[in-house]
Amino acid sequence: MAETETKKGLTLDEVAKHDNENDCYLIIGNPQNGGPMVYDVTNYLDDHPGGAEVMLEVAGKYADDMFEDIGHSNEARKQLKQFLVGPLEATEEEIAALGASGTSHSGSGSGGPLVGVVVALLAVGLGVYFYYQS
Repeated sequence: MAETETKKGLTLDEVAKHDNENDCYLIIGNPQNGGPMVYDVTNYLDDHPGGAEVMLEVAGKYADDMFEDIGHSNEARKQLKQFLVGPLEATEEEIAALGASGTSHSGSGSGGPLVGVVVALLAVGLGVYFYYQS
């Protein structure tokens, strides 16, 4: 495909169909870096330094948070361009929901600081309850 040729955009539903080791698309990008783009990483799964499992966890989904959290090198970002399918075709509301949904961290065990706050409040509440029961 010629560099100046416009690549076809895909919807969230279309990307979601590409969710396995034989057909793996990822949505990477956000409004601050040019917007979400769709990448076909199927042929790269076996070569990914972090292992195929990492990418398969977010196959067919928004993976930008995970991609950015890992701290990929500039070389990795350049290499990603060769897998570009096209832009994500989504409304501003859908794009905003992607970043807020946390889908990129499903199954990772990451709950952030909110989990700590909830656990602390629960512990204090139970302590108070048992204190007044005795």
